[in-house]
Amino acid sequence: MPFQGGQKLTPCSHHPDLPPVKPSAIALGTVFNQTVETAVLSPLFGQTYQRAKAADTKEEFLRSKETASVAVAWGTSLVGSALQSYGVGALINATGTLSYKGAAYLGSLIFMATSAPTYLNQLFTERRTLDTVAVSATAKIFETVGLSLFLTWWGTRTNPFS
Repeated sequence: MPFQGGQKLTPCSHHPDLPPVKPSAIALGTVFNQTVETAVLSPLFGQTYQRAKAADTKEEFLRSKETASVAVAWGTSLVGSALQSYGVGALINATGTLSYKGAAYLGSLIFMATSAPTYLNQLFTERRTLDTVAVSATAKIFETVGLSLFLTWWGTRTNPFS
């Protein structure tokens, strides 16, 4: 095993390939993201949110509609939300994030790394309207920063004492 700074580096003893995240955190994170998508953002932003959603996924939706049923598309959305919840939970655990401030920073970094370039492109290259981009970005902020805060509140560690 290689040494670094006098400490022996060893793989995680539970699952060397995937960091453990409390299953209830993944399940509740999935519910959180689906709730943000369907129950919170749509009524708050109404038609603007629907236009932003349609503009972002129109081609993808048409392709999926041609090749699969609506149930498969909905299932894919659930799986995507679960994977996102696991990923955020794993990052919370890997970074040792315990505070809400740390969770907000982590969620912001996730947003900046995964979504900010898309929104800048939509504004400056595709010339989409500011309101549709802003609403879509708000949804993504809820799904990154909000999810990080929610999972920190719930807890993500399978054994918080280890």
